[in-house]
Amino acid sequence: MHSDLKYQIAISLISGVGTALAKNLITYFGGDAARIFSASSRELAKVPGVSKTLAESIKNQNTLERAERELQFIEKYGIRPLYYQSDDYPVRLAGCDDCPMLLYVKGDIDLNAPKMVGIVGTRKPTEQGKRFCEKIVADLAERHPEMVTVSGLAYGIDVCSHRQSLKSGVATVGVMAHGLDMIYPSVHRDVAAQITGRGALVTEYASGIRPDAPNFLRRNRIIAGLSDVVVVVESGLQGGSLTTARLAFDYNREVVAVPGSPGDEMSAGCNDLIKRGVAHLVESADDIDDLMCWEKKTDKVQTPVQECLPELQTDDERRLYAVLLVEREIQVSALSVKCEMPVSKVNAMLLSMELMGMVRMLPGNACRLV
Repeated sequence: MHSDLKYQIAISLISGVGTALAKNLITYFGGDAARIFSASSRELAKVPGVSKTLAESIKNQNTLERAERELQFIEKYGIRPLYYQSDDYPVRLAGCDDCPMLLYVKGDIDLNAPKMVGIVGTRKPTEQGKRFCEKIVADLAERHPEMVTVSGLAYGIDVCSHRQSLKSGVATVGVMAHGLDMIYPSVHRDVAAQITGRGALVTEYASGIRPDAPNFLRRNRIIAGLSDVVVVVESGLQGGSLTTARLAFDYNREVVAVPGSPGDEMSAGCNDLIKRGVAHLVESADDIDDLMCWEKKTDKVQTPVQECLPELQTDDERRLYAVLLVEREIQVSALSVKCEMPVSKVNAMLLSMELMGMVRMLPGNACRLV
């Protein structure tokens, strides 16, 4: 496994090979990362997307030595590498076509927690924006102590959400745009240290990789992909938080935004998201609970008669139905986590079960057993 990991890391370090092409290479060579480095230039050039020039470059780059140093780094500092084809890779993120090939995780946290809430916004929030962020995190934490918040450890709303999560006693994930050998911005070192004790720092970048501007945009897809719902607190018409919101929408996640007055530059992005139907309007934690079907369950659940079981053809369908028997009503992304299946596969099975009259789809991307 140690040897496999070295090759998996090495692929992610090849200059000129992005995530999509790296996955193409792995698929072409039957999932065996080591074969990529033993293949000839001619064999590499047969892979769709790999030119002769790139094939030669792959052969000439000394990424295996760099991967060996990275192995030593992650072992020394207790960092957990998660490979996209492994069982411990986050299920929500695995369902996104552009998910990172590797994640480096510092901290002991379940990235498949039942409720994951992304919180993003401007780096220069108003006092009102900060107070709203603190209140909505505190209110959600009180109702759902199993919740995990996800943000980018940046100035403004990001670090506000992390600090309030720590204060409220819920786990939080800081997604970074650089390697774990540094903290950016450096003034957030204290928060980062607390996060590793009550959550995790997560990145797709190996040590030594600096926080260049394009990395922040790529980082945003991880925030969106890990979350069930993304909350945009304050944003102008441009900014990374809008990118995160649109990515979340594309990933079939729920997006909510805090509205502002017309003409308010600090809320123009939020208002635009709402106006375009990308985001739902949110004024309190109640709105999120209603949207996500996260109301507390007080009634005893009566086990339904299992008349539909003979119609279930596969083990995956039976596993999904077994979870529904217990939960009765559940958000689809949470169902995918409990079943350990991608959201796309769960949605396909739910469609089939809905046509059979076994389940009913609800607002907020949730479902209920009939």
